[in-house]
Amino acid sequence: MKSDNNGHTEIKSILFDMDNTLFDFIEAKHAACEAIVGYLGLEDSRELFKYFLRGVYNFEAWENIRDYMNDRGVYSEHGYLDCCDLYERKKLECIDPYPNVVETLHQLKKMGFSLGVVTDAHIDHARSRLYKTRLLDLFDVLITADMTGTKKPSPEIFLHSLNKLKIDPHQALFIGDSLRRDIEPAKKIGMVTAYAAYGDRNVKEERSCRADYCLNDISEVFEILNSRGQCAFSQMVN
Repeated sequence: MKSDNNGHTEIKSILFDMDNTLFDFIEAKHAACEAIVGYLGLEDSRELFKYFLRGVYNFEAWENIRDYMNDRGVYSEHGYLDCCDLYERKKLECIDPYPNVVETLHQLKKMGFSLGVVTDAHIDHARSRLYKTRLLDLFDVLITADMTGTKKPSPEIFLHSLNKLKIDPHQALFIGDSLRRDIEPAKKIGMVTAYAAYGDRNVKEERSCRADYCLNDISEVFEILNSRGQCAFSQMVN
């Protein structure tokens, strides 16, 4: 097994969480909620957003919109379907990559790393978001919860991605914004981990786990690779 002078195993693949690691998904959802309440003639978009956080349904389930409309006394079948369509369109419209994401991914591909996404999003949602942000073609693998039948923090979804890439855990760097759902399970199975602090919106999350590295900008991944002897300074994104 190839390693550098400091005993680090060579990284061959870099895997990313998607939402809030590659782009700000929470702000896109807020914008979608604002569009819905505007359509309904209401003003409490933050209250609608809370319905998605209840855990009664999936974080993306339209039933959250239905319950909100029922509780506000504004439900109609036609209005509900319009709101669901508006939600999906506005959410996708407002998704844009974080600064330096596009440049960083292109540079990593040029350097020969295989890239992957590991997400709890449904495959259709994941493809749509990555296509809209022009990132889809940069990834060698896209692993979603519906493909594996498990969600983070289960290690199965991470192991599935490693099997697809035909690499061992310690040959992969995983980058994610959640310490509990991304970093902890990836670290437990032996992956090198980098915490995407710039995208962390998990204010109530358990934070006892510590990643191997911390990123305040995605381009800092080159500093990680440089410290492991896999990246020259001339290759780093400015």
